[in-house]
Amino acid sequence: SHQTFEKLLIANRGEIACRVIKTCKKMGIKTVAIHSDVDANAVHVKMADESVCVGPAPTSKSYLNMDAIMEVIRKTRAQAVSLNESICCSFLSLLCLQASEGVTFIGPDTHAIQAMGDKIESKLLAKNAKVNTIPGFDGVVKDADEAVRIAREIGYPVMIKASAGGGGKGMRIAWDDEETREGFRFSSQEAASSFGDDRLLIEKFIDNPRHIEIQILADKHGNALWLNERECSIQRRNQKVVEEAPSTFLDPETRRAMGEQAVALAKAVKYSSAGTVEFLVDSSKNFYFLEMNTRLQVEHPVTECITGLDLVQEMIRVAKGYPLRHKQADIPINGWAVECRVYAEDPYKSFGLPSIGKLSQYQEPLHVPSVRVDSGIQQGSDISIYYDPMISKLITYGSNRAEALKRMEEALDNYVIRGVSHNISLLREVIIHPRFVQGDISTKFLPEVYPDGFKGHKLTDLERRELLATAASLYVAEQLRSQRFLGTPRIPIAESKRRSWELSVCLGDGIYPVAVLKDGSSFSVEVDGMKLNVTSEWNLASPLLSVTIDGTQRTIQRISRNASGETSIQFLGTVYKLQILTKVAAELSKYMPEKAEEDTSSILRSPMPGTVVAVSVKPGDKV
Repeated sequence: SHQTFEKLLIANRGEIACRVIKTCKKMGIKTVAIHSDVDANAVHVKMADESVCVGPAPTSKSYLNMDAIMEVIRKTRAQAVSLNESICCSFLSLLCLQASEGVTFIGPDTHAIQAMGDKIESKLLAKNAKVNTIPGFDGVVKDADEAVRIAREIGYPVMIKASAGGGGKGMRIAWDDEETREGFRFSSQEAASSFGDDRLLIEKFIDNPRHIEIQILADKHGNALWLNERECSIQRRNQKVVEEAPSTFLDPETRRAMGEQAVALAKAVKYSSAGTVEFLVDSSKNFYFLEMNTRLQVEHPVTECITGLDLVQEMIRVAKGYPLRHKQADIPINGWAVECRVYAEDPYKSFGLPSIGKLSQYQEPLHVPSVRVDSGIQQGSDISIYYDPMISKLITYGSNRAEALKRMEEALDNYVIRGVSHNISLLREVIIHPRFVQGDISTKFLPEVYPDGFKGHKLTDLERRELLATAASLYVAEQLRSQRFLGTPRIPIAESKRRSWELSVCLGDGIYPVAVLKDGSSFSVEVDGMKLNVTSEWNLASPLLSVTIDGTQRTIQRISRNASGETSIQFLGTVYKLQILTKVAAELSKYMPEKAEEDTSSILRSPMPGTVVAVSVKPGDKV
């Protein structure tokens, strides 16, 4: 009901830009989107009232092009700008320019961004504010030799971190001198490339901790609140994968202590906006300040779900100068929320190496109750090498944790993504794993649960029979459909009365005889001497197929098929490759020549797209 701004420029892309636009529409604020040339048809561009191209694809030449962004602000006469980024020093120059031209920044002031964006300075400020901090070296590490000396003084293992970093970039764990030297080199290169700042710090690495963060909200009148915690311990390469709110681990006393320290730090730097104070928490519930993110975090939706607040709206109100509308006693924990980060990644390679391509088919599971999807893509969108491979944030809500997790399981099964590799299989396995369900997690969860890497869902004997029966039923349903034309038999006088099929189904290293008997709209399928009843509407044109197997409902997806009987089916989140043949065809297939595998012994292939930054060998070297 309070007047804020008439026009707001969003200097970002993807799902977070779309998220800000949605709230602006609700508040009656016109929006301006900026975009690179390859993002001209992006969703956030279509959603905004106005859009302006600010440069070519590379981020440094477009979304971080300060001069171009300021020119757009002048041209469109935007009264405010939302960056939702604070990890690049270049933004400080933009903020200074905005101040001189009377443009309001939706976020904290430059002092808070500079202080909290620098991990070295933020750690000193946290100490002064009596916030628990991790033991380590408080200065800038000059070179690899000094890094080794400091690491020895602190005691291994140590964490080497980019001072201006965030999002897991520029971070390395070192367990000895050699790893420290290597970590210093790689971290400084990555920090310079990502943030334009190669300064590093070193601190003690706390082994096997939880990563729990506190959402804070502060205004320009000295008021500050903590909006409870988010559990962010499920990570790969120091990047969060699954988040939830609240945490299963915290008791009310620890939650309050963490919240009060987070607010104390916010007040120490005169913080005014939404922000996040991140902590590492050990098994004894001792907690240590990690960093403060002066922006709207990717995982903010779970906090919105359990508090009922729109954090973007609160940020806009604070930027306009209004005081907070709530007191600490007004902040509830209502229910439970879980967020899965859906990435265009191959989870079978280091828990997720980026994948690129066009989304040939895309369908969000919004028909599932209490599901929220924050995305910035649509069917036909390109996942390119230039930007983060995130597809969406999938959020489910329930009155309790079990309900939220069950809805997440259903939502993942009903999520259709084709054209790129994705991490649905990993996400589903995490949320149903007994350790996760019990709340027994840490930042080492993935390497501990999958020490040899993620291999997909391991089928039980019953699940294997269910998959074989479903695949065989799907094959027969398709054979029956091929005999019909526009709902009627192709040759009415030769209508087939066939009711049984003997098939051979290959799954993995096993070949299984399967007998299928048509029984009305259902199929009675015999596998391993056991009979299963498979029922479905058999809508073979739909990407999703709801199948009931002996009373158990499963949602499956047929990803692909070909004329040789090979088919790929997504079952329980994992894609399985099968070959379904008639008994006769299976007998004859042994006479078919096998295709020789490609000889790759003389080829060096990159596991993912990227830029070659160094070649550490020369002709004649032995490797």
